[in-house]
Amino acid sequence: MKLYSQKTIKQIIDAFGFQFSKSLGQNFLTDYNIVRKIVEVADIENKYVLEIGPGIGTLTDEIRKSAKKVVSVEIDNDLIPILFSNFSGIENVKIIHKDFLKINLEKLCNDEFSGEKFSVVSNLPYNITSPVIEKLLKSNTKIEKMTLMVQKEMAMRMLAKVNEKNYSSLSLLVCFYSKAEMKFKVPNTVFIPKPKVDSAVVTMIPELYDETVNRNLLNDLIRAAFNKRRKTILNSLSDIEEKENLKEIFKSLNLNENLRSENLNIDDYINLANEIEKKRQ
Repeated sequence: MKLYSQKTIKQIIDAFGFQFSKSLGQNFLTDYNIVRKIVEVADIENKYVLEIGPGIGTLTDEIRKSAKKVVSVEIDNDLIPILFSNFSGIENVKIIHKDFLKINLEKLCNDEFSGEKFSVVSNLPYNITSPVIEKLLKSNTKIEKMTLMVQKEMAMRMLAKVNEKNYSSLSLLVCFYSKAEMKFKVPNTVFIPKPKVDSAVVTMIPELYDETVNRNLLNDLIRAAFNKRRKTILNSLSDIEEKENLKEIFKSLNLNENLRSENLNIDDYINLANEIEKKRQ
């Protein structure tokens, strides 16, 4: 079946009595050219692939033609019988009915991919994009490459640079843990139901920006800074370190303590983490 066909999607919806869930951010692709382009960008020939939120399996069906094996994790009870029906008897497709955010990713990868390298390819559900990306980037797994379709605004946040409008904690997370690139934009007209905004496909190749910094402390600093982004960076970080210590550190790093979270780049946050750690020793 052509799972990207609007006619096929309607037949499946009618046959299974499926209803789209706004809370799960479900939007199914209806353009084969986009589906094929995503798989081409992913470069998954004879590779293991993890997919998150497969929907009815539109992208899954194209992935499995190239991949060694694709494991698709789906949370929606109503989509599981559809997925099992669509991929019954296809040996290199495995459907797992779980909440990806609660799954033990390291165990899943060891069990399904024998601990080998794998790629992630997904039309990410819009409601869980940030936590999924964070989980993937921080995981202790052998991810070779991630090819993710996200809302265009989310893609801009992921790739934003210091002092830009969309610069955020997510920008820093992506910068620190990967080499990221926007590959192409996707209009909202190629989805059912039609979302309000356009999407974009982003690739990420895991690569640590700095292997020596205390990552837990760095993550805490970034989170604290952007949780109180209207405050000066000195006040934002005062819950993590004593203000007097912070003042000394800012002076030693030649950083203006009246700057705000969006004015500091990844090197600034790494330097802050290193100096705070020295103070604590």
